[in-house]
Amino acid sequence: MGGLFAAACEDDCVGDLFYGTDYHSHLGTRRGGMAVANGTGYTRFIHDITNAQFRSKFEDDLPRMHGRRGIGVISDTEDQPLIIGSHLGTYAIVTVGRIANAADLAAEACGRRRIHFSEMSGGEINSTELAATLINQESSFVDGIRNLQAAIDGSCSLLLLTAEGIYAARDRYGRTPLVLGRKPGGWAVTMETCALPNLGYEVHRDLGPGEIVRITEDGVERLSPPGRAMQICAFLWVYYGYPASSYEGINVEAARYRCGAALARRDRVEVDFVAGIPDSGIGHAIGYANQARVPHMRPFVKYTPTWPRSFMPQDQQVRDLVAGMKLIPIREIIAGRRMLFCEDSIVRGTQLRKTISSLFAAGAREVHMRAACPPLIHGCRFLNFSRSRSELDLAARKAISELGGREADLSGYADHDDPRYREMVECIRSRLGLTSLAYQRLDDLIEAIGLPREKLCTWCWDGVDGRCPAASACRADL
Repeated sequence: MGGLFAAACEDDCVGDLFYGTDYHSHLGTRRGGMAVANGTGYTRFIHDITNAQFRSKFEDDLPRMHGRRGIGVISDTEDQPLIIGSHLGTYAIVTVGRIANAADLAAEACGRRRIHFSEMSGGEINSTELAATLINQESSFVDGIRNLQAAIDGSCSLLLLTAEGIYAARDRYGRTPLVLGRKPGGWAVTMETCALPNLGYEVHRDLGPGEIVRITEDGVERLSPPGRAMQICAFLWVYYGYPASSYEGINVEAARYRCGAALARRDRVEVDFVAGIPDSGIGHAIGYANQARVPHMRPFVKYTPTWPRSFMPQDQQVRDLVAGMKLIPIREIIAGRRMLFCEDSIVRGTQLRKTISSLFAAGAREVHMRAACPPLIHGCRFLNFSRSRSELDLAARKAISELGGREADLSGYADHDDPRYREMVECIRSRLGLTSLAYQRLDDLIEAIGLPREKLCTWCWDGVDGRCPAASACRADL
């Protein structure tokens, strides 16, 4: 998905920028970058972070970076920040999100306005350059950002580093968070609030959906008010968000405790202990164990000193290798016991099946699983949180196909009271080799998060586009 951070300070901002951007490393996979404004222009560095930490790649660059304003990014895909020269002036830009209609927008721009794109990687247009192109079509940065948000299908939150200050804009429906931080002599904007306290910042407020502000070391100016409709990604609280962060004032770890407790309240299984798949499953497991009054234990640990996050490598075989190598079972805790483990979600299930097999190989008597969210039936249209090449790779869609389900009618499989839903879950359980399997109910997940349903994007689970006036009627047209 990627992460953003910016700082504007009365003194040099580089230290805050460096560490603030680093606090977003769990969100991105391929590139990291920073740019600062100084008296002579912009200083920028971009590095590949696929198999290395952000911090280790940029430490040698810091002595060459000086300035009071800067922006940073951890990116899923393309090189960022970009330095753009235009009639609006020279500026640096970073973005996070997904422009689903990028090809159409690029073709229109090239055909009607006779422009070209220079940042091509793997034959694809750099979406950040496309965002800049749409901004440059207007006579001001604010009008340009509005033009961008109106034109795209998907989402795009961004930061612009300009001579006038740092422009920060949350995507039109607020699918990704942007939060303002404040300290004496400085301001920051971040996706993850966990980046703020250790740098001396306090949370000032969340930007609203589509809101645009300009930040300088002297303060924050609202340039465009927020819209009323919000569709923040509910999966942030389930998986992507960092436990110490809060979005819309709701802490991730606390929401995961409530989520696990909701799973336990609907469960009747008898087990000897509860565990969580590291890292995001642990919070859900603690919530379950506390509610069920069953011991919380660690039957497997994650070895992190040399193995990076398993979703980083682009090759699926390498990702599976990394995931398998870093999770180590503890036979002395597992052997002869009935265990239940919580996981944030089941995406493809490939590595999960191997993990379950290793638990039985270590002597587990029973292995039960509770997923902290409903079955993933639809691929993400807005943020690309899943790396499956096709939504047909999703474990739930494979099960639906095996059961002879029709692509044009998937709503029943998203309804926990529908017999087709129960058949799908049983098919997944059998394929994974579990003693039992249960998923979180969507209504329980929404209650655990604590926001009204109409403010949350739940597309990947129910195929409902919450932007529609009658959301229940706006299901995926498959």
